[in-house]
Amino acid sequence: MNKTSLKIIFAGTPEFAATALQALLQTPHQIIAVYTQPDRPAGRGLQVSESAVKALAKQHSLAIFQPSTLKDPAEQEKLAGLKADLMVVAAYGLLLPKAVLTTPHLGCINIHASLLPRWRGAAPIQRALLAGDTKTGITIMQMDEGLDTGPMLYKAECDIGPEDNSANLHDRLAQLGAQALLNSLELLIQDKLPAKPQDPAQASLAAKIRKEEACIDWTHSAQELERAIRAFYPWPIAFTHFQGETLRIHQAQALDQATPAIPGSIISASAQGIDVATKEGLIRIRQIQAPGGRPLSVKDFLNARQKDFQAGARFE
Repeated sequence: MNKTSLKIIFAGTPEFAATALQALLQTPHQIIAVYTQPDRPAGRGLQVSESAVKALAKQHSLAIFQPSTLKDPAEQEKLAGLKADLMVVAAYGLLLPKAVLTTPHLGCINIHASLLPRWRGAAPIQRALLAGDTKTGITIMQMDEGLDTGPMLYKAECDIGPEDNSANLHDRLAQLGAQALLNSLELLIQDKLPAKPQDPAQASLAAKIRKEEACIDWTHSAQELERAIRAFYPWPIAFTHFQGETLRIHQAQALDQATPAIPGSIISASAQGIDVATKEGLIRIRQIQAPGGRPLSVKDFLNARQKDFQAGARFE
């Protein structure tokens, strides 16, 4: 390829995608259009808000398109009229039909937050944490009509530490994804970006997270529950029931300590944490949130609630 820069359509919606767009803005490549999801109600007040990608695109006076679908032939014709070399997609949230996938002459590439073929789908970060993976990363992928099934172009690895949750792992992967994109584009211009097919036998599905998954099941092991609490932070946040109220658990630590107590039973409650029996081992709750309140350290939480959380009491 003789070009030193490309005419790019960027398609993305949340902060993860905005990080990549910000990096792309620092390059010689020409961003001829930005596609992002339509503005929608968000937050407690359900006020209509624009996506992180739209806000950034507006700051840089980029052309913005917000179709509710790309299956409409009129929308496809509009996109084709942009005459892009390449479409870069990151957490866009809309299906790209074949007509769109084949419109840019270099096709469409996706920034995916896993080491494909592991964790294809909507929630690769959370699913990696839930499974106890010790590594994840970014795959730059040539998109096809399947769910994250296209050929792999570039990979960058990232360790998952014992304290990582979905929030800080997301932020690291967003930065890694942005850099992986820039590296991939440089190699693409040099015709040094070979495509490698995925092995379907190694694939796993990262299904969308459902709120009810965050309900703590005390009959799981302490290690499993600790991973779930990290995976579900900052959304939907792990929760449990205690004496008729719903408590949200923001931080916890698995303890390798056996107990004959029934899972869900409180073993002890102190400034260090609330220790709870599980199927295997104890889990120490370190940060907790009562209904209508803010997240508190267990020390602060117990200042007003010590009598409720005595040994022998049980979470439901």
